Amino acid sequence: MAAKTDQQGGLLGRLHRGMMPIEDLANLIAAFAIVALMVLGVTQIVARTLFNSPIKGYIDLVELSMASMAFLGAAYCQRLGSHIRMELLAGNLKGRKLWALEAFGAGIAMFIIAVLIFYGYGHFMRAYTTGDTTMDAEYVTWPSKLLVPIAFSIWWVRLAIQFAGSVRLFLNPELDPVGVVIAKDVAEQAQDEIHEVMGDDTELPEPEGKA
Repeated sequence: MAAKTDQQGGLLGRLHRGMMPIEDLANLIAAFAIVALMVLGVTQIVARTLFNSPIKGYIDLVELSMASMAFLGAAYCQRLGSHIRMELLAGNLKGRKLWALEAFGAGIAMFIIAVLIFYGYGHFMRAYTTGDTTMDAEYVTWPSKLLVPIAFSIWWVRLAIQFAGSVRLFLNPELDPVGVVIAKDVAEQAQDEIHEVMGDDTELPEPEGKA
């Protein structure tokens, strides 16, 4: 099966699969950051309420954690199509029109993210060279600011894969989709979630009243 996929996707298919563990890891780090912030919040409430001893720099820690939670999971969501999409228009298009629209959207997103990478890296360098710190506890800010261009670079690569995949299907709609988001209806999404949880070929039950 892997050899067949390589033949169908070629370099694009290998890039698509090669980015998946990187995106999964980035998303996992974002999830851990969310859990850590929840634990920190509970600890802050308990320490302040019961012991009158709040965590020093709690607000600063929350501020520094925002970059990881907001951006590290972006490429993962892009790959799955879990982000907000204009399905009202794309859902009514087929063939070359659909892939032309997908390529156009990915191309615009690549340009925007490239600009954000450039300026995000500039903000990181200024924070690093000047020793910028938070106002209260004076934690250094450059590690948090470095996460922004890193996360956006992973996102840009995913967008580039989707752009190439859309152009590939625009040129030949008969090829198997590789590295692109396939729009699914509610039933198909539910079936995929069941397969992820159950790990088998469990089928959705037929609605009542249908043969």
